[in-house]
Amino acid sequence: MKTIQSPEKVKVMGELQKKVTEANEEYLDFWLKNTLFHWDFFLSLAFTIIPLLLWIKFRKKESTARLLFVGFFVAIVSSWLDFLGVAFGKWYYTGKVIPTIPSYIPWDFVIIPVFIMLLIQYKPHWSPILKGLLFSGVSSFVGEPLFKWLGFYVLVDWSPFYSFPIYLVIYLISSRLSKVKSIQQIN
Repeated sequence: MKTIQSPEKVKVMGELQKKVTEANEEYLDFWLKNTLFHWDFFLSLAFTIIPLLLWIKFRKKESTARLLFVGFFVAIVSSWLDFLGVAFGKWYYTGKVIPTIPSYIPWDFVIIPVFIMLLIQYKPHWSPILKGLLFSGVSSFVGEPLFKWLGFYVLVDWSPFYSFPIYLVIYLISSRLSKVKSIQQIN
């Protein structure tokens, strides 16, 4: 079938996609030989499972759906921003649980969302700004350096100081979403 897209553009995109596929295949081979079932794989797996178990145990059961709504929002935003950082060469990861995007599952899909969900449910009447500052400070200046020290998070052109306001905004939006009154049951 003929396309309305420029044949030259299709050809160039095909060549670029071939390079991406080759790089992914090379990375998968490297991951299978150097990460899968090594210490960093198991530690990343623990960073994925343990926070989820803690959240299941300590969550406010009556608020589960609302907290999960916030958690999914956080996971989507953080994984998208993380993907952009990796794609633009600001940082990269080692010791991944799975060798695909999202960039680092324990951080994007577990640690950040669980941390936010626990903060939201704990002392719900405290200032969201203070909680956001706490979340941002711990994530930027404790979490990121810890993962950097472990060798999981390799900074190329980034600083935790850049992350701080981003984490703050994510927390403040999440806090606001957790209070949305328009969520009603479908009849």
